Amino acid sequence: MIFFPSDVIKFYYLWLKYSVMKKSSISLIASILLSLLISGCLTVEKKEYTFEMKDNKSGTLTIKFINIMSMMDDTMNVSDSDFSELVATYIEGDQLETDYESASVKSKRLFEENGVLCGEAVIEFEELDDVGLYLYDESCPFMFNVSTFLESETFLSSNGEYGGEKMPVVFWSKSLKTLKLTTTITTPDETTIGLLSHYKNWK
Repeated sequence: MIFFPSDVIKFYYLWLKYSVMKKSSISLIASILLSLLISGCLTVEKKEYTFEMKDNKSGTLTIKFINIMSMMDDTMNVSDSDFSELVATYIEGDQLETDYESASVKSKRLFEENGVLCGEAVIEFEELDDVGLYLYDESCPFMFNVSTFLESETFLSSNGEYGGEKMPVVFWSKSLKTLKLTTTITTPDETTIGLLSHYKNWK
């Protein structure tokens, strides 16, 4: 689907207006998602968002956290406490269920993949704004404002059309039933500690 510049500008303007008028449930959702892995010294290398649409307003969102890590506090290794926080908040806690009152958390888990620790949350939603999507009317594409929804994340790839830094919105044709977005957060370096060994000891 081709979007002419005037249409894109209109969509983006309407989306921003919508976000302000709604007091932005996006802010709430962003704080939920990011609090899982950015509170304290927890972080991830990448996140993958997969929206499986049932119709034009409901579906299932799967969020995959790739390479969950602990960031050193100055020169201190705080990975033990970071992993404990991750388990308490994400696996054994009910933060997602409490904050997603209008959606349904179907599953959440930690697992090993490609030699790193990953996480996954599966959430069913009945309204687009429960997960940051927006549809102005039936003639418009699905829209997702990356800069508003993912303030600490950077766009990496998508099966939609990205507007770029000056218009950080991803557009997906409504003919698509699966909407995909990958973002980057932290590049592993000497200040990060992978938590896979902690997971293996825990499980």
